[in-house]
Amino acid sequence: MNINIGIIRDEPHLGERALKTIEKKFNVEMVNIESPKGTFIDDINIDKNTLEKLKKFDLLITYIKQADMVMEIVEKLHDKVAWIIIGTWRGEGFKNQLLKYENVSVPDAMCELEIGKKNPVFDEFTSVFGKPKIKINCQGEKIAEIDVIRGSPCGATNFMAEDILGENVDDVENLAKKAGLRIQHYPCRGHKLRLFADEESHKQLASQLHYESVKKALKNEKNENKK
Repeated sequence: MNINIGIIRDEPHLGERALKTIEKKFNVEMVNIESPKGTFIDDINIDKNTLEKLKKFDLLITYIKQADMVMEIVEKLHDKVAWIIIGTWRGEGFKNQLLKYENVSVPDAMCELEIGKKNPVFDEFTSVFGKPKIKINCQGEKIAEIDVIRGSPCGATNFMAEDILGENVDDVENLAKKAGLRIQHYPCRGHKLRLFADEESHKQLASQLHYESVKKALKNEKNENKK
């Protein structure tokens, strides 16, 4: 399926890495909007031309900090597009409001998205981007090749894969931990977007998900070699 994705932001530089990573697999376009200043605003207006443009996408990813603007976009577009992923949000109450819409995802981190919503557009996207899934091939006791089957939209999984290529695999646990630690060194801006949490909590979640993916891939590779 060839899906069209729109990334919406209200501040410069937000979503840049996601754009560069996603465009390698899907048609994607950045759409800039201007949000009113303040946390909650009574009157929200989206330019009609912008609204019409957004309706043409199959999937929308929002990197918008202004809460009322996020809600306005969801209310106006949830029944016009196949799926909406909220890349930035603040507070469990707000998250619960958004989750009332059946085709809206509000992940704690973009690298925890998983296939299985029974929506062809969302499942197509998350077959490539979301919770990291990798395949590792070894030659002897070293990693010779890493295939990123599904990776973080920000590019962190590819960064990690390149970093551990050639590493010795005699100690699976230590190598998996090292891989997870490298994610904390990746210059991802996700923690700046995750308004409900601090930088460390985001990095720990991303680190744990990548640690688990490497550990699983290494165990699968060792089991294959035993056959």
